[in-house]
Amino acid sequence: MDFYPLASFTPFQVKKELLGIYQTELATAITEERYMLNWIRIKNLALVEEEDIEFYPGFNVVTGETGAGKSVIIGTMGLLLGERADKGMIRTGEDRCEISASITLEDRVQAEVYSVLDDAGITYDSDDPELFIRRVITQSSTRNFINDSSTTLQTLKVIGSKLIDIHGANEHHSLSRQGRQLELLDKYGHLEKEKSKCRKLCDDIKVVILKREALNAELASPIEAEHLRLVVEEIENINPQPDEDKELSAKHAVAANSKQVIEITSESVNLLNESEHSVIDMLAELHRNLQQLEKIDSESAAVLVEQCDTLVEGARELAFDIERYSSSTELDEASFFELEERLSALQTLKRRYGPYMESVFESLEDAKAKLQQFEGSEEIRTLLDEEEAQLNKDLIAAANTLSKKRKKSASNFDSNVRKELVKLGFLQADFTIEFSKVDPGANGFDKIDFFFSPNPGERAQPLRNIASSGEMSRIMLALKTVLAEADSVPILVFDEIDVNIGGETAIKVGEGLKKLAQSHQILCISHLPQVASQADRHYLVKKSVKDKRTTTYIKTLNEVEQAEEIGRMLGGGEAALNHAKDLLK
Repeated sequence: MDFYPLASFTPFQVKKELLGIYQTELATAITEERYMLNWIRIKNLALVEEEDIEFYPGFNVVTGETGAGKSVIIGTMGLLLGERADKGMIRTGEDRCEISASITLEDRVQAEVYSVLDDAGITYDSDDPELFIRRVITQSSTRNFINDSSTTLQTLKVIGSKLIDIHGANEHHSLSRQGRQLELLDKYGHLEKEKSKCRKLCDDIKVVILKREALNAELASPIEAEHLRLVVEEIENINPQPDEDKELSAKHAVAANSKQVIEITSESVNLLNESEHSVIDMLAELHRNLQQLEKIDSESAAVLVEQCDTLVEGARELAFDIERYSSSTELDEASFFELEERLSALQTLKRRYGPYMESVFESLEDAKAKLQQFEGSEEIRTLLDEEEAQLNKDLIAAANTLSKKRKKSASNFDSNVRKELVKLGFLQADFTIEFSKVDPGANGFDKIDFFFSPNPGERAQPLRNIASSGEMSRIMLALKTVLAEADSVPILVFDEIDVNIGGETAIKVGEGLKKLAQSHQILCISHLPQVASQADRHYLVKKSVKDKRTTTYIKTLNEVEQAEEIGRMLGGGEAALNHAKDLLK
């Protein structure tokens, strides 16, 4: 058996060891083709003790007797895609289980996946587009990792939705979602340009709506506008000037002490000019003395006389200035009252809109601006309404164009799907795309639903209502085949695709999977030898009992073992083995 036990479970070490072990075999299996799911490793999950499974590009098939444990692979894939883990899935007697996988990102999905990784803060190497996913499940917790970086289940789900589609019983089918159906139909019809125009117009409409909301949020109400008018009126009526409050406060302080000011100034003038021994009289006497000196030494004393003259003149000017200052501080009662009234008005403004005069001026300008906006808001709102109306008109026109092209594309798509359904055993099935109209949006105004009827006379139902997993899987195969180029999800997993079919239909299903594997990596769990014989790689799931413990193991079959397994599926015996060999040819 091709099993490769590993010493550790670090994904980057797993990558190194597996690729080293498989290098020779991969070189013969892979030429220029790049594959997606490289390998998965399972440890202590359900009945699996420890398994390393390598996958190949193209068509991979898993077979085994009923109850052997094939569902473990589907369960593992689901966990890697972000399904919630249950501690009951841990192998009996163990305290934890671990699963990991290596996925090489094809060019068509790299940008989308890298965008998710960037948003999640997960590091990656764009030159080595290999992604490692690991989950560790214990009795009390679950830890999730991408490239050895811890991550959330939601991130795993988003990444998984871009990489793997699982089609089987009780599994989520992305192609059953109406939004996904519309997306794929548009890709099938190459309508990205038309959709982009609708998205752009919707974005523009949102901008206009946000502008209106911002206007309404900032706009004063009528009551507020009236208050703003009163603010403007009050400040403008008082008409404060810059720094006026400081100047008046200084003047008031002097005026309030005018008696003391007059006494001081009067005494000062008296000392300078009016007293018996005033400064000016003393300087005059000094001047006479210096003149006498000048008669003796005219050249030197002349300078002293000139200096004395300057002192006399300065004293007289000082006395004059003091008298003028004194007269200016003398306020009559009415003038003093006016000064106090003005200061009180300024203080009221600062108390209401301050605390500083600068704040009062800012309040005035703000109130004026809001009033101007309020008074001009109707004009602005009218312009926004007109812009929105034109954008909505353009959106309806763009949605009409998109809808016409969609319906034309859908007609061709219907026909191709019905042809594929015939190949898969639905000889008289009906498949149609029903259109309904919704409010115009980023996707136009079309809402579509895939309708299916397996037999003539049966009412067609939406695809999401199909109950049979076998029917659903084959419908998915038909859709995937037609949408092979449009669908970017690169890994497809089919479970129970062969339920209730056989003979020629089984051969067609196998051929359909083989064809689809040219553009996708396929993993199919099958009970049909006709399907298994088409596979590029065949895996066998078996159970064994050792030391009273049941263990599920998975084996990669070589050509001889593949013939033997297909022979078993055909009923066993030499005739069945020969038939198996014929199928493989």
